Amino acid sequence: MKSKVILTALLSVSLMACAQETPKVKHKKAKTAVTKPVKFANAVDPICNMPTEPGMKDTAVYKNKTYGFCSAYCKDEFKKNPEKYAKK
Repeated sequence: MKSKVILTALLSVSLMACAQETPKVKHKKAKTAVTKPVKFANAVDPICNMPTEPGMKDTAVYKNKTYGFCSAYCKDEFKKNPEKYAKK
């Protein structure tokens, strides 16, 4: 019983010591790259007909033209048969 109390006390002291030794690091803010808005070949998503916006992340390039999509699903559907949707 006495050994459990001593063990618990030692563990508590060691945990407190570790918590106090945490280094104080100043993190540098990441520089964000300035990117030009992408001009899409399509004004609307050819899959679901939603309007495209310059900040859309889901894009695909087909015949040197960049197409914007509202979601990864629409982009994947376009990639299955781009010729069909590029004509819209």
